[in-house]
Amino acid sequence: MRTPVTIIGAGLGGLTLARVLHTHDIPVEVYEAEASPEARAQGGMLDIHDYNGQLALEAAGLMEEFRAIVLEGRQAIRALGQDGAVLFEKADDGTGGRPEAQRADLRRMLLDALPEGTVRWGRKVTGARNLGGGRHEVTFADGSTVTTSLLVGADGAWSRVRPLLSESMPEYAGTSFVETYLYDADRRHPAVAEAIGGGAMFAPAPGKVIHAHRERGDTLHAYVELTRPLEWFDGIDFADPAAAATRVAAEFDGWAPQLTALITDTDTPPVLRPHYALPDRHQWDRTPGVTLVGDAAHLLAPDGEGANRAMYDGAELAKALAANPDDVEAGLAEYEQAMFTRMSQADEETSLHLEEMFGDGVAESLLALDPEHQQDH
Repeated sequence: MRTPVTIIGAGLGGLTLARVLHTHDIPVEVYEAEASPEARAQGGMLDIHDYNGQLALEAAGLMEEFRAIVLEGRQAIRALGQDGAVLFEKADDGTGGRPEAQRADLRRMLLDALPEGTVRWGRKVTGARNLGGGRHEVTFADGSTVTTSLLVGADGAWSRVRPLLSESMPEYAGTSFVETYLYDADRRHPAVAEAIGGGAMFAPAPGKVIHAHRERGDTLHAYVELTRPLEWFDGIDFADPAAAATRVAAEFDGWAPQLTALITDTDTPPVLRPHYALPDRHQWDRTPGVTLVGDAAHLLAPDGEGANRAMYDGAELAKALAANPDDVEAGLAEYEQAMFTRMSQADEETSLHLEEMFGDGVAESLLALDPEHQQDH
């Protein structure tokens, strides 16, 4: 196949797609809005699963490189009660199927595996239009355009490519994270560091959860999840970090101080991250010359699978195109039908992931805390 593939978005899904295409000698160009790989922080830890994310890395020929960036011991997990007591704990014994790595390290690994110049930085897309015959024109913020006969939207929740295929737009999912960091935690916040342990910790209650993870060194990264309408968060002045932290911490009044300190003692301003989702089982009719991967295709509220699904999408799309070198449309149709089927089973996938981490019976108890899951069952 010699048709160049134009990818919008240099996240994990788009870069995995580009890398697997490269291994099949299929020409590819990636356009990314960010000015450089270092333009912004890339988020925290990701557990890469042996049934999707790792399969994508195998297809990319990067498992050895991946193992080199894995942070050992981070698969350890514990659940705490509101009083800080350990309710459940599972050590990292080296046999788990979800090794942890920093998102930034994964992205850099994928970038390093592509020929120099594959990614065009600072190219923010403002729109795309169908020219007919499977060709599309992409317009950038600087007024320039590119025309392509194979366009892939890997540009996330607010994809500029998605309108070519679907009128659906993400809607607020009912939950939000407030993100915080504690640095040099073993020395400066020893009680909090001890509570978190060596890997991940979560402290659940109906309508609220404190998640935290030990990242490289002794950095603690927390996601405080609240089930609240967007209007509730509008009442918090996040431009005043101290006031915002105090207001969010008030939702956990009476909880153990080693838990609430993840909010009140944050070394960074609390950052609000609302969760959005596309309609369940989001699909579209086959449109020549264009498709989507990752959140652009099937955005869901965080469930521990998003990055893995995006990488798997990218690898599967590349494999389908490589397997149909003389019929691009057959490759796109094959990929989309398989992806639609996978996403129709997303709830089961999340449940299996939780069972893998926690064991029989625990997964359903944890899912029962999720308002969306309660509505679906």
